[in-house]
Amino acid sequence: MHKYSRKLVDENAATFVGNVNAKGLAKTKMAKSVLDAGWGMLKTMLDYKCDHAGIVFEEVNEAYTTQTCSCCGVIPANSPKGRAGLRIREWSCAECGALHDRDVNAAKNILAVGHDRLAVGIPFF
Repeated sequence: MHKYSRKLVDENAATFVGNVNAKGLAKTKMAKSVLDAGWGMLKTMLDYKCDHAGIVFEEVNEAYTTQTCSCCGVIPANSPKGRAGLRIREWSCAECGALHDRDVNAAKNILAVGHDRLAVGIPFF
């Protein structure tokens, strides 16, 4: 994980991550995946490595990032929602027809939120 976090810092001018509550997820059926991924440790490493390198590192609110279409910005009725939606890994936007991988779509939306906040100078909370 050390090499991976270093590579991310070295290859990017800014890093944005969703504010995933790893401790909260660890209490659900997703516990093994969350704990195996070491999400909290990765965020900690990215934070201090970005700080040392003078790179922007921010956590952004990840609410609705898996449900919002990263192409048209709509939350269509057919997007994955709730716990049942966790099993849906791919979906098509009913509004624009874009096909999404759930995780890639969320990552695109998190990146867009980070870029938008930088562009208009909104402070991160």
